[in-house]
Amino acid sequence: MHLKRLSWLRTWFPIPMGRRGFELRRWILLEGHRLAVTGALLSVTFASIVLMGSIWTFEMQMLLTETEAVQTILNSFLSGIILLVSIVVSINSIVLSHDITSIGAQEKRIESMIEFRRDIGGLTGDDAAPRDPDSFLRVMATIIKERAHSLENAGEDLDDEIGDSFSEDITVYVDSVAATAEELESSVQQVHGGDLYALWLGLETDYGPLMNNMRNFTSTYRSHLNEDEVKEFNDLMEMFEMFATGREYFKTLYYGKEISELSRTLLVFSLPSIIVTIWAILAIDANLLPDVWAFGLSPLLLFVALTFTIALVPFIILTSYMLRVATVSSRASTSGPFRLRS
Repeated sequence: MHLKRLSWLRTWFPIPMGRRGFELRRWILLEGHRLAVTGALLSVTFASIVLMGSIWTFEMQMLLTETEAVQTILNSFLSGIILLVSIVVSINSIVLSHDITSIGAQEKRIESMIEFRRDIGGLTGDDAAPRDPDSFLRVMATIIKERAHSLENAGEDLDDEIGDSFSEDITVYVDSVAATAEELESSVQQVHGGDLYALWLGLETDYGPLMNNMRNFTSTYRSHLNEDEVKEFNDLMEMFEMFATGREYFKTLYYGKEISELSRTLLVFSLPSIIVTIWAILAIDANLLPDVWAFGLSPLLLFVALTFTIALVPFIILTSYMLRVATVSSRASTSGPFRLRS
C-alpha cells in the first residue's frame, strides 16, 4: 500500500524509486503528471524572467510608459492563445474521427480485439485475458521466458560438429531472451505505476533484435531440425508477434487519451489566461499597475513576470504534453523488427 502511494506521488514529484533512482529527465519526458510538469516549467519561466529583470539593469517604468513593447507582446500572446486552442481542438477532432466509422468497421474492430484476447486467454489457460498493459506485460514476459527455455533441449539428435555449434548458439539466444523477459517481469512487479508506467516499460523492451536473431538462427539450422523443434521456434516467434501487437494497440489507446486530455486541459486553462492577459493590457494602457513589493523585487518586474508567465500557460501545457507524445513516438520507432537510423 505504501509503495502504491509513492508510485502515485511519483507522477507529481520525481521521487527516487526502484532500480532507476532519481531521473529528472525521465520524469519530465514520461513519468511526470502533465500538470506537474507544466507547473515546473512555469516556475522555471517565472524565475528566469525575474532573474533576467534583476540582472539586466534597465528601467521597467520607462519600458512601460515610453514604449508599447509589453502591450505588443501581450497582444501577440492573446492572439496566439486563441489560435493555439483552435488548432489543438481541430487536431483532437481528427483523432476522434477515427472512432466515428460505419457499423461494419466497428464490428471488425471489436471482433479483432475479442479474437486477440481469446488468443492470449488460450495461452494462459484462462478466459479472463489481461485487459491492461500491466497484466499484459506480466503474461507476455512469463510465456516468452517459458517458451525460450523450452528450446534448450532442441538439437539433441544432431551430430557432434553441427550439434556443438547449435548448442552454443541456442544457449546464447535463450539466455538473451530469458534475460529480456526477466528484466521486463521484474520491472513490472517492482513498481506499480499504473497503465502509463507499464506502457513505458513495454516501449523500452526492444524485441526486434530477438526476432531478427531467431530468423537468422532458424534459417541456418532449419534443415537440421525436426518438425517439433521447428514448431517450438515458431511458437516463440508467435509470442513476439503478439507482444508487438498488444504494445502497438495500447500505444494507440494512449495517443487518443493523451490528445483528449490535452484538449480538455487547454480549454480549461486558456480562458483564465485570456482574461488575465486582457486585464494586463488594459491595466498597462490605463497606467493602473500594482504597487506591491516582495522580496525586495520591483512591483513592475513582478507584474511583468507574472503576466508573461500566465500568458504562456497554454503554450507550456502544449509543450508538456507534446514532450511525452514525441518521446513515446520516438521510442516506438527505435524498437521492433524495423527501425530508422538516426
